[in-house]
Amino acid sequence: MADLRSHLFNAVFFAWTTLCCFGILWTLVLPRRVFLAVVRWYLRTVSFLERRILRLDYRVVGRELVPEGPCIIAAKHQSAWETMKLHLLFDDPAIVLKRELMWIPIWGWYAAKADLIPVDRGARGRAITSMIEGARRMVAQRRKIVIFPQGTRVAPGAAAPYRIGIAALYEALQVPVVPMALNAGVFWPRRSLRKRAGTITVEFLPAIPPGLPRDEFLRRLEQELEAASDRLVVAEGGPATVRRNHPDRPLPAAAEG
Repeated sequence: MADLRSHLFNAVFFAWTTLCCFGILWTLVLPRRVFLAVVRWYLRTVSFLERRILRLDYRVVGRELVPEGPCIIAAKHQSAWETMKLHLLFDDPAIVLKRELMWIPIWGWYAAKADLIPVDRGARGRAITSMIEGARRMVAQRRKIVIFPQGTRVAPGAAAPYRIGIAALYEALQVPVVPMALNAGVFWPRRSLRKRAGTITVEFLPAIPPGLPRDEFLRRLEQELEAASDRLVVAEGGPATVRRNHPDRPLPAAAEG
């Protein structure tokens, strides 16, 4: 039954997304607030399909820990699922993404209209400078900046280093960083069409204040975000991440509460 539901959802999702991609092209000539309202409508329809076909829902824990003003959301990235929820979790997020994604026909037009922060990862130092300039513009607009600290999707149980981009933003912007843990990869695996019923948890952790030394900040972010995500993953039957420096020892689970 789970396979049947997955196949049905995939067929409906891709057909509906294709229809919407062409059907809402007219919003590109409208003000951004109207465009974003239509985008959120589409994303809510996807959530509806998830609930009705996959029996997959989600819950948000710790939303009160997200500051009202500009901040950096350091989000765990396990699957495509969370990328489709960012505009539902936040009003107008400025998402840091690979510049190559902006070149995708039609989708790239929508990304440009959403006014995101593209990064040319092949440009090395210039990429960091460009990212910081774009992020400063977003802070001036009172928008929240969303970045995936590991720079790519990482399956539950797998380890990947935290990249320098999050530390560069933290030092340059001097705004709080809110870790965003989740367990979406247990239900919506990367590089797989099979999905699982259940309830995905997105959990915001207490903000890390600005002003910490870079190494201390990175150590704290990685420890807290990995431990919380592991706790959520293990609670749904997924694997804990193995420490890179101690391959035989999993990351410690974060304390409940």
